[in-house]
Amino acid sequence: MTQNPKQASAAVAPAHDGRNRFATLAFERDVAAPASVLWQAWTAPAARAVWAAPTPSVTVEFLEADTRVGGREISLCKVEGQPDIRCECGWLELQPAERSVNYEVISSEGTTQSAALVTADFVDLGEKSRLAVTVQLSSLAEDMEGGYREGFGAGLDNLASAAGRTMILQKLIRAPRAVVWKAWMNPKTLPQWWGPDGFSCRTKRIDLRQGGEWVFDMIGPDGTVFPNHHLYGEVRTEERLGYALLWRENGPKHADAWASFEDQDGFTKVTLGMVFSTAAEFQEAKGFGAVELGLQTLGKLERFVTSQ
Repeated sequence: MTQNPKQASAAVAPAHDGRNRFATLAFERDVAAPASVLWQAWTAPAARAVWAAPTPSVTVEFLEADTRVGGREISLCKVEGQPDIRCECGWLELQPAERSVNYEVISSEGTTQSAALVTADFVDLGEKSRLAVTVQLSSLAEDMEGGYREGFGAGLDNLASAAGRTMILQKLIRAPRAVVWKAWMNPKTLPQWWGPDGFSCRTKRIDLRQGGEWVFDMIGPDGTVFPNHHLYGEVRTEERLGYALLWRENGPKHADAWASFEDQDGFTKVTLGMVFSTAAEFQEAKGFGAVELGLQTLGKLERFVTSQ
């Protein structure tokens, strides 16, 4: 998580004495989502991209994202007219819905400004959860503690908001990961199973590569047409894909979505996540049965791959 870039870019002089060089910062947020959902919002790269920027004036560009023990995430925090802030995050421990530990190194213009150890603890409160984050900070430039307090505070506020409008669907599919991935990423087979029971797809354009798109209509059992447009921002073979969901071709975005694929003893655990653009859209989706309909879609995927 990047600190406040305005303070970071100003803090390039080395700290010549021990005053305020080391600090332990504590943050806590109550979140209107179960711990399992909060965990996905905290760790999934597509979700992190939604809430990472501390303020609207900041743009965060992800150069690398590998959320597993030993993996790292590299991002650039950009503010117009100021040097880019580079953040490197390395994952040291990941206990799903319980705890994560990562290191974080902040630099700008080739100068390392800080290093930190970040521990996040998740407490399940049923339909709600609590996140407690401890940052053990070593400042290598002046005024880093203030920047961290501001940047982490704003980022966690964003995270709590995003988690509250995040929908997570999971299914263990009785097929190897390579088979499931192929059925999802083949332009001929994806339209054959995509959508809830009784729905069909009518494709206009489909290119499932990174930077590609899928423009299609979902057709309901009663003939109602629902125009859709998916824009693919990330594709990591047999691991995950990230995409934006638009209402109709080039219409407004209603969610940032991702799908991840994990091997489990020859079966495949598929996680389909969506961070809706607004809380109202999230509630509307829940109201019309998006969870049940999404699970039907994953059920059709399983029936498709096991029938081949």
